[in-house]
Amino acid sequence: MHLEEGTIPAGYVKYIRTKILLLLLGLVLLFILAVLSIATGPVSYRPVEVLRTLFMGHVSRQLDVVVFNIRLPQVLAAVLAGAGLSVAGAVMQSVLGNPLGSPFTLGISQAAAFGAAFSVMALGSGFMQSAASDAITVVRPGMTTALAFAAAMAATGVVIVIARLRRGSPEVMILAGVAMGSLCSAATMFLQYFADDVQLAAMVFWTFGDLSRAGWREIGIISLVTGFCSLYFAFNSWNYNAIDAGDETAAGLGVNVRMVRFLGMSLASLVTAVIISFVGVIGFVGLVCPHMVRRLIGDDNRYLIPGSIIMGSILLLAADTAARTMIAPNVLPVAILTSFVGAPMFLYLLVRGYRR
Repeated sequence: MHLEEGTIPAGYVKYIRTKILLLLLGLVLLFILAVLSIATGPVSYRPVEVLRTLFMGHVSRQLDVVVFNIRLPQVLAAVLAGAGLSVAGAVMQSVLGNPLGSPFTLGISQAAAFGAAFSVMALGSGFMQSAASDAITVVRPGMTTALAFAAAMAATGVVIVIARLRRGSPEVMILAGVAMGSLCSAATMFLQYFADDVQLAAMVFWTFGDLSRAGWREIGIISLVTGFCSLYFAFNSWNYNAIDAGDETAAGLGVNVRMVRFLGMSLASLVTAVIISFVGVIGFVGLVCPHMVRRLIGDDNRYLIPGSIIMGSILLLAADTAARTMIAPNVLPVAILTSFVGAPMFLYLLVRGYRR
């Protein structure tokens, strides 16, 4: 039996519709979670009041200040940071052919953190306060991001070189990432050793990862970089699918594997560097979220990439909301919760093996 030209099998249509439906449900869940996160805090509001403030204008002066000056920036920072770290992890796993690839496990997060710390402490791109709520304020974000990106690219270069070796296995790449992460963490501690008490406290707090320190200026920069890189990744989803089938297969299909891998890793490192330079180190989001999405909609990067963006936003926003409320009035650093979720997942992947 032959299909007529232009006929699409019903099973394939249902398959695609299911994936699109899951993505739409994820967007709905993200919107609901964002509204609940804005409504939740030391002073709680009804979700209806939050919606009226966001879409219909003035409700009360107090609610306007709380929503637009305090909670909405933090929610947007969580959404953008989660999306950027997650999609960076998905792309790294694809172009390296390594299910354990992510900005954190490959040492890129630690490298970017060192670059940002060096910029802030040695070059004066930021000033430090003793207040825990605003330990570091970046006054020259361009310099901080540039140095964070340079350090991240140095770590990325090591991974790419190892990945190109014929005997470069996933185990070797992960060990190289661990070594790079350890080296950059040691370099950061070296800076901390020469800091005074206030600087040391500020740097330790900064490395925890805190979304509340991102203001509207930082959100604008993060959204610009994350949006551009996400669009690039989405437009190259077919190339990533080809690379998933093997370098030889991808080359036979006309894909410039070397260039696609280099640009993918470079832009993923750029996203990571920008996010970390503003909100600190937030681990395991780029590792956990792509695997969660693969469980739901499979390995097809046409849907894996947008799914990872949505799942990363949901996970980090949920973690940040929980961190703000679980031991209120105290606030936990969000990176603590993401590590509690990510570390068991990392161990599970190690025990399960490297096959997807």
